Amino acid sequence: MSGTLAPRPGPRVVVIGAGIVGCSLADELTARGWTDVTVLEQGPLPVPGGSTSHAPGLVFQTNPSKTLTAFARYTVEKFSSLQVDGVSCFDRVGGLELATTPERLADLHRRAGYATAWGIRGEVVGPDRCKELWPLLDGSAVHGGFHTPDDGLARALLAARAQAERATARGARFLDRHTVTGIEKADGRVTGVITDRGSFPADHVVSAAGFWGPVIGRMAGVDVPLQPLAHQYARTRPLSELAGATSEASRPILRFQDRDLYFREHHDRLGIGSYAHRPLPVDPFEVLPYEAARANGGEMPSSYPFTEEDWAPSWDDCRRLLPALRDTEIEEGFNGVFSFTPDGMPVLGESRRLRGFWLAEAVWVTHSAGVAKAVAEWMIEGRASLDLHECDLTRFEDAQRSPSYVRERGSQQFVEVYDVLHPLQPMEQPRPLRVSPFHARQQGLGARFLEGGGWERPHWYEANAPLVDALGPLPERDAWSARYWSPVAAAEARATREKVALYDMTPLRRLEVTGPGGLAFLQRMTTNNVRKRPGTVTYTLLLDESGGIRSDLTVARLAPDRFQIGANSPADLDRLLRHAPPDVQVRDVTSGTCCIGVWGPLARDLVQPLTHDDFSHEGFGYFRAKETYVGHVPVTAMRLSYVGELGWELYTTADLGLRLWDTLWAAGLEHGVIAAGRSAFNSLRLEKGYRAWGVDMTDEHNPYEAGVGFAVRMGKDGFVGQEALRGLTRREPSRRLTPLLLDDPSAVVLGKEPVHVAGAPAGYVTSAAYGYTLGRCVAYAWLPPLPTGTGVRVDYFGERLRATVAEEPLFDPKMNRIRR
Repeated sequence: MSGTLAPRPGPRVVVIGAGIVGCSLADELTARGWTDVTVLEQGPLPVPGGSTSHAPGLVFQTNPSKTLTAFARYTVEKFSSLQVDGVSCFDRVGGLELATTPERLADLHRRAGYATAWGIRGEVVGPDRCKELWPLLDGSAVHGGFHTPDDGLARALLAARAQAERATARGARFLDRHTVTGIEKADGRVTGVITDRGSFPADHVVSAAGFWGPVIGRMAGVDVPLQPLAHQYARTRPLSELAGATSEASRPILRFQDRDLYFREHHDRLGIGSYAHRPLPVDPFEVLPYEAARANGGEMPSSYPFTEEDWAPSWDDCRRLLPALRDTEIEEGFNGVFSFTPDGMPVLGESRRLRGFWLAEAVWVTHSAGVAKAVAEWMIEGRASLDLHECDLTRFEDAQRSPSYVRERGSQQFVEVYDVLHPLQPMEQPRPLRVSPFHARQQGLGARFLEGGGWERPHWYEANAPLVDALGPLPERDAWSARYWSPVAAAEARATREKVALYDMTPLRRLEVTGPGGLAFLQRMTTNNVRKRPGTVTYTLLLDESGGIRSDLTVARLAPDRFQIGANSPADLDRLLRHAPPDVQVRDVTSGTCCIGVWGPLARDLVQPLTHDDFSHEGFGYFRAKETYVGHVPVTAMRLSYVGELGWELYTTADLGLRLWDTLWAAGLEHGVIAAGRSAFNSLRLEKGYRAWGVDMTDEHNPYEAGVGFAVRMGKDGFVGQEALRGLTRREPSRRLTPLLLDDPSAVVLGKEPVHVAGAPAGYVTSAAYGYTLGRCVAYAWLPPLPTGTGVRVDYFGERLRATVAEEPLFDPKMNRIRR
């Protein structure tokens, strides 16, 4: 026998939905050798009637999210290489975002920074260049623009068809007019899909059903936090200024974000989309099937009647910006349905409750091919080549999954599509949702709350305002960095360094691992050695099989078979539950517990008189834990510090939380205790170089380049990701998470700014905050290895700020303040 064996077709995959995502996924799967792929579509092909069928096709690649930008970049690259009957699936006409206010122009400089950081070509241009690119503009209204030459128009239906044909040639099949009526399952796994025309056995099922995603999810028993909304799109009558157009579009796609509008050419007409109208949520369970929608007078299920009353204000804005529209009217319009989530990101991944059931939902044409590639990699190789934590289906808390929450937040995402949003800007409703037991005391101290994961989180306390006078003059901040900030944060940081402060750490996720197999399980799942006596705490990492950092954890061994874990996101719980053997129980105890961080040089003076246990350095060493009492309150005390000062994390049950706070507060008055917020916390932790997972490091990074290799014990047997790390310790990383100090004591950056080395873009900032102890802004950035003292430039709103590579830790390198 000679030759090679034919590749196996892989497992049986059924994709629900033949829109742009389903077709892209079929192409990506079959290109990787999984050819037993069936794509089911309830409507007719090639125009099935979902969001793809009416998509205007605008692809702007630049996004504050590095992941979404990478999705869009791949979509542009792929669609540019596809043709159908000699017609390209992508027109690289470029993009132009306009500013008609100084605030928007400043934001365009920020967006240009994102583009540079993520590797997208773009530049901020003046009004004359905007007029040159778009002669129809009233140039007097324009302050400037952001021009991105590689953006453009995707022909979504053609791209879907091209990819479907490629997938079909490799063995996939596409079946239209098959309405899914059920999902078959057995023993916690998906086994098939039931339609009105028969059943299809499957090892994997992917819901790429678009705004029908919640309907498919309900059949599978899987929650899909997605809200469809209708969005206005209209076409003008022919314009004399565009007469004789020989191509569908020649000018850049245009965004007029100050009025929530966008424009594109359709030969001699303009297409106009508006986000300026009231949210128009759609119940996915009430969307008519294709034939019923047609019989009801509609063109397709995703196309709703145009609401003239919503359009009128936008039409006035259009005519002011483009005077050529004053002599024409709208020829046709519709309200097209597409998907939003509570945070505006896609919903991707495999359900733990129903193994083999995948979601690829809330994906716009802009990101479609990139999402499909990532999901195909995830399905076949066990991980994507991109960090997907922002898109992971597990990312929402239970409190963020109610239908009313999804509807309200999804609708707000629609409203905010073109808004200038600050990175710290919290949602306004529904709040408050989750509060710690100390909430009433915090309100009494004038807490200024921001929000995260549904939690109300104090960022500073107005009660500490009198402390500001003692600081002396602080550097004056620009208007952007001064938003959601107060000089009180500087006072709180100083009080933590000099006296003692209470920090509400309740939102820190807490997991409990119990059972006879708990130790072996955690040894296998994490990088550090947790085989230590009870009463010890270990900093460790969760890696994936390729050595990427999925999370960082603190593991406290409280008893031989009981562990408390400080984790980051719901994905940590999901991952541990997926791998836990029968003799191990993993549960989230966050909501039933609370935590106060007591930190500062006087922390021991405050806590020791309240307990009979020895809290001296000799009696209660660093990274140790005790179950004890503070006053009348039973607590689990852990000697940890995220701010670089002596202190403890004190955990108790939620019902006793208020008593714990009051006990500590009363005892601390003689020591000058204050309550301090997350603004000071973030400053202090960056001065110590403590990493924040999901911001400073993700599964795109390995421990050694991220600077957390100390948490890896390669001599330990058989932990996840170990093989991938072999040899890395002896190899110089091609990049490092690098501490920078801005040279100008008054300069502040906030994160995601590009960093230039020797005049060329070389990386980007992850976390940044002003270091009040150091008197400089601290910024961590992913950069090539650079010697300490190297000068770099950080691009902040178009200004190149000087910074210097520093040696870490920047503050208390010998750990004298913590270990005393």
